[in-house]
Amino acid sequence: MTGMAGADAIVVGLGAMGSAALYQLAKRGVRALGIDRFSPPHEHGSSHGDTRITRQAIGEGESYVPIVLRAHEIWREIEGETGQRLLDQCGGLVLAGRTGVHPKKAAFVQQTIAAAERYGIEHEVLNADEIAHRFPQFVLDGDETGYFEPGAGYVYPERCIAAQLDLASRHGATIRTGEIVTGIVPRASGVRVETDKGSYEAERVILSAGAWSPGLAGGPLDRMALHRQVLTWFEPDSPADFEPGRFPVFIWLHGRVGEHSYGFPIPPGTRGLKVATELYEHRLGSPAEIDRTVTDAEIATIYGQQVAGLLRGVSSRCLAAKTCFYTQAPDGAFVIDHHPESERVMLVSACSGHGFKHSAAIGEALAGWATEGRAALDLSPFGLARWAAAA
Repeated sequence: MTGMAGADAIVVGLGAMGSAALYQLAKRGVRALGIDRFSPPHEHGSSHGDTRITRQAIGEGESYVPIVLRAHEIWREIEGETGQRLLDQCGGLVLAGRTGVHPKKAAFVQQTIAAAERYGIEHEVLNADEIAHRFPQFVLDGDETGYFEPGAGYVYPERCIAAQLDLASRHGATIRTGEIVTGIVPRASGVRVETDKGSYEAERVILSAGAWSPGLAGGPLDRMALHRQVLTWFEPDSPADFEPGRFPVFIWLHGRVGEHSYGFPIPPGTRGLKVATELYEHRLGSPAEIDRTVTDAEIATIYGQQVAGLLRGVSSRCLAAKTCFYTQAPDGAFVIDHHPESERVMLVSACSGHGFKHSAAIGEALAGWATEGRAALDLSPFGLARWAAAA
């Protein structure tokens, strides 16, 4: 079987970045094809788990800030077009103590404050007493500094992906799910994408397959590390205490195992308080190696290290637990660049565990690259050349 002829662009992988890119391409009238080995939104990759934190001031680097600010605008635009609730700006808190935290981690709060000041983002800097008064759910040591951002909150990843794919279809995009891409072959006149069901030709290809991208891109992404992460939902004694408006999304650099916890208020219509951390002890050789079973021992460890003694009024009753992938670059930044062997292939990985909040705007920028040869946002900090420069 041979696929559609004369496509302008093919998007491989329809998660956070891919669904956004496909929607933005189709919106521009591009003849676009999206391919995914599963049926997104799904729980096999990195773009699930009910909620994802979004922040406007980004402690990972100020180059991210214009991207997330534009992403927030796009989420609101899509909400208006679809009637779906995608973004809840319930407020976000980043906090760290003065002791027990790695200096690089502790600087995250100050870097976040600096980003907010540079871009004029509304925020407050709180001491431990002020944090305790406003959010008594946190058990503090008394030496914490907090950054509170009213415009932070969370997005609903599955809803966001579904909404963008629906809009892409409405604008004429073709979507093929349950189809495995086996090769991406640059040619003089374009790019051929080979799958287990056929092949497709296009002028441009965006590779946004997350954990599967290194296997398809080859050498340019061979530095990527693939890690299994665990998400947990625990039952509070009083769920009302953790509703949006009474409890923020948070990133707590506490210095325990994993260095920090992050978590969410309980969205309307749900019961569990989502709490997780980031661990990089075990590297996977391929996506197929992931163990999707979360054991009781893992749940007990997460509760003991990331909840007990940190969050008041949260029981050890785990209502749900899931796994996801982090596809991690060595420096923890994004990788968004042309494939070194072809200007027609754009690599959009790794997101290094903090990509979803930016995805709507990156999709728009990628559509600009595919149609106009340039992106509206500055994506140069995420290029492959930074590794050569650092060598």
